[in-house]
Amino acid sequence: MPASPERSPMKILLADDGSEHARAAVALLADLPLPAKSQITTLRVFTPLQISEHTDLQKALDQTQATLMSKGIQTNTELLLGYPAEKLIEYADQLQPDLIVMGAKGLRATLGILLGGVVQQVVEYAQWPVLVVRAPYNGLRRILLVTDGSPSSQGALNALGRFPLPEGVDIRVLNVMSPLPHGVFLAGSSQPGIGVSLPPIDDQIEAAQAEEERNSQAILAHAVETMQSYGRQVKSVLLRGDAATEIIRYVHDQQVDLIVAGSRGLSRVAGWLMGSVSRKLVHYSGCSVMIMKGAVKK
Repeated sequence: MPASPERSPMKILLADDGSEHARAAVALLADLPLPAKSQITTLRVFTPLQISEHTDLQKALDQTQATLMSKGIQTNTELLLGYPAEKLIEYADQLQPDLIVMGAKGLRATLGILLGGVVQQVVEYAQWPVLVVRAPYNGLRRILLVTDGSPSSQGALNALGRFPLPEGVDIRVLNVMSPLPHGVFLAGSSQPGIGVSLPPIDDQIEAAQAEEERNSQAILAHAVETMQSYGRQVKSVLLRGDAATEIIRYVHDQQVDLIVAGSRGLSRVAGWLMGSVSRKLVHYSGCSVMIMKGAVKK
């Protein structure tokens, strides 16, 4: 097995709002074997209504800093006044971090979305990779990388290969094939007098499914080979069905602690920046999720 490549120091932006999920994020970061000289900036944004709490907020940040520094992690703190999502994204653009880490917050019952509003905005609109951590945190034992062979998935694959992980973590790469068709309509095939010579529909479906499976197996083989080049041993998993549904079911059945996935971009004019599958995983998977974004540091 190839030796693990030497990893560069990381710049991490930790959004600390004092919540249970933020504390879980701190615990996760403390477990990572971060490369030497890595730096975590712990940021707390408070609104004008919280000005009287300034001293207590700073004390809470100092406590987070002490926890991380006790693990040998270089840490500094920032306490900023403003609107949280806006300030976090603005600060991240200045810092250009390798990763933004946030705790997931609360249930937005009216929308049925298991994610805090600030977290949702940062995940959607920040240019940088985002790790959303859910409590309770019980360690990183099993990680699932979702790949569909897209450039975004390839970016996630390379990022996970370089990412500092605890020893003995179980890494799996997963691809989901499209659902089996319920029926097929061939235009013109039922029109009399048209001499169309086609193989039986069942044969066409079977051939298409076989071709899709070959493509999916090739995607998984490439993912395994790529991870091995980083010194990682992984298992491959191939499923069929609705992508988000099958991934979430697998996560629950296999007790996955972290999903890693790419984010397919849309223009800002279109509103949502994330692909629909990635967005569903962040909202509904029930575990921590790391979404790799397309921004590349010079």
